[in-house]
Amino acid sequence: MAILSRAQQKGRAREGRGEGRGPSGLHGGALATIRRRIRRWAPAALRIHRVLAVAGGIGLSLWGGSGLLHLVMTNFGPQQKVFAPPMRSLDLSTAQPLDATLAEAGIERAAAVRVVPSRDESLLQVTVSADRPRRYFRLETGEELPGYDVIHAEFLTRHYLATDAPVRSIEWVDAFSDAYPWVNRLLPVYRIELETPDGLTAWVHTETHALASVSNDLKSGLQTAFAWLHTWSWLPRQAEALRVGIIALLVGSLLSLSVSGSLLLIGLPGRRRASGVRRAHRLGGWVLALPLLMLSGSALFHLLSFAGTTPGRSLELSPPLSLADVSFPIHAQWAEISEGLDVASVSIVADGEGRTLYRLGLARGRGTGPETPSAIRNARFEGIRPTGPALYVDARTGAAVAQGDRELAIALGERFTGLGPERLEGARLVSRFGPLYDFRNKRLPVWRLDYGEPLHAALFVDTTTGVLADRLATSDVPERLVFSFLHKWNFLRPLGRSAQSGIIATAILGSLVLLGALGWRLRRAGR
Repeated sequence: MAILSRAQQKGRAREGRGEGRGPSGLHGGALATIRRRIRRWAPAALRIHRVLAVAGGIGLSLWGGSGLLHLVMTNFGPQQKVFAPPMRSLDLSTAQPLDATLAEAGIERAAAVRVVPSRDESLLQVTVSADRPRRYFRLETGEELPGYDVIHAEFLTRHYLATDAPVRSIEWVDAFSDAYPWVNRLLPVYRIELETPDGLTAWVHTETHALASVSNDLKSGLQTAFAWLHTWSWLPRQAEALRVGIIALLVGSLLSLSVSGSLLLIGLPGRRRASGVRRAHRLGGWVLALPLLMLSGSALFHLLSFAGTTPGRSLELSPPLSLADVSFPIHAQWAEISEGLDVASVSIVADGEGRTLYRLGLARGRGTGPETPSAIRNARFEGIRPTGPALYVDARTGAAVAQGDRELAIALGERFTGLGPERLEGARLVSRFGPLYDFRNKRLPVWRLDYGEPLHAALFVDTTTGVLADRLATSDVPERLVFSFLHKWNFLRPLGRSAQSGIIATAILGSLVLLGALGWRLRRAGR
């Protein structure tokens, strides 16, 4: 056999590596070119990787560890026992005229008026102001029940938690705190602590009949630790710039550590005789580089997007409406109006033409909601519509109104923005939580109203109670999408919440051990 020249040997070697002129060779050549270019940056990437190891490791320990606390809280914390709000079929045939009850109480304007089920009977609930307790009246006599909002809050607590444990304390809460953070959105609420071994505590919003949050001693401790480690809530508001600066430095170091490590993986070949620690660290890098880039990058984006802002309540009651036109005696024709219907609520609302209407909310089908703890937990995070549709009756004439919730939602949008329907670019019903309107809002279904110039925002309004559940500026959409998909990994939602949480926890634990602990060991060993 003829001896091959050195040039022929190099050519054969290139062909064996896929660097010829064929399609695969072109592809291999492109990859080789990319690796050569990245390799030029390898020395700089290695220096950055070593310099930022300490700061990045601190960031990984703080936010990775506190992220695990959050997963434990949301997956194993106390859970409400009943998903749907209280519902009772209404019978107004023996009620005193609602307009007479309101007139006797001297109420001419109110933010919300509706008939709600309560402890022993259905009552007329009137919200005069968002920051004051609701007022309650008996339907049959019009008698006011002073201080009943506290009793109604206790009723809601017992309904959702299905418990008869004695009440240890009830507190009016009108500001967010570590125990009741701003992600709960709803204010003011009642904090109701029960006499249980684990200190079971509920926060309820009587205006919307929502269980805003539920906790116990264990979850409260975990939540405080999470707030201190993850958001550094222990720093005063006056030190906001310091808080943002230090967190940005540590999380930014973690992001730079991830980028430089990725460059090293691509640009530098692994050593055949590398130690087991180095091989494990490198293998962990290949598996966890992308997850770590996603978590750290989205965290930094989220931090800088909200830097300098003071979190506040997102729910806003409808502006007070005039009750002067409420004159139709709906009780007198209740049998005819409600024939064949399961009416669960009656509220007084106003449409876009200024008409005052009775809104008859129909009950959702009985026995069709989630019942097991895991199903209720999933329903809370994914969103299941808890109520049925609605019918409308003119509050002055008693005539049936053809409009539906869509028309009322548009009227509410005009009331909240001052913009006419001509400014509206779209209106659609939202019956599931998603990245732009998630479980923290606690209200479903809602109507999404999209406005262009000059507002450039989407409003989410709840026609059941006439409230603005959330407002989303167009400029905030990228942050919500990034946070939802890259930080909370909601692209895994089709696998189920348990699988999603398990995958995230595995990625965080793997990063802490394979990248953090082993990386620190290599640095201490000078390798």
